[in-house]
Amino acid sequence: MEVLTRDDIAPGRVELRGSMDIYAAGELHERLLELLRTRQRLELDLSGVDEIDTSGVQLLMSTKRAAAAQGRALSLVAHSPALLETLELCQLLGFFGDPVVETVGVRA
Repeated sequence: MEVLTRDDIAPGRVELRGSMDIYAAGELHERLLELLRTRQRLELDLSGVDEIDTSGVQLLMSTKRAAAAQGRALSLVAHSPALLETLELCQLLGFFGDPVVETVGVRA
């Protein structure tokens, strides 16, 4: 999983690319917590997430809770089709409370 800070696009913007799975979860969790410690607001651009499993979902939920506990803002933007499908399947779109923005294709 590739983590790119994109403050040039928007303050606190972080772009995630690749598979958000059990193999990437541990390292990614530490990286996201580190970013939360250094920013008041974190915006995760998820358009590059091509695969997500339950570990990735748990990671997003844990990061959202950690942000709230620290009084920081965390939002998910540019949901990839893989991410959107998984969050819908798990009925978690409401948990994140973010508007769903798809960047690839149009859903039928």
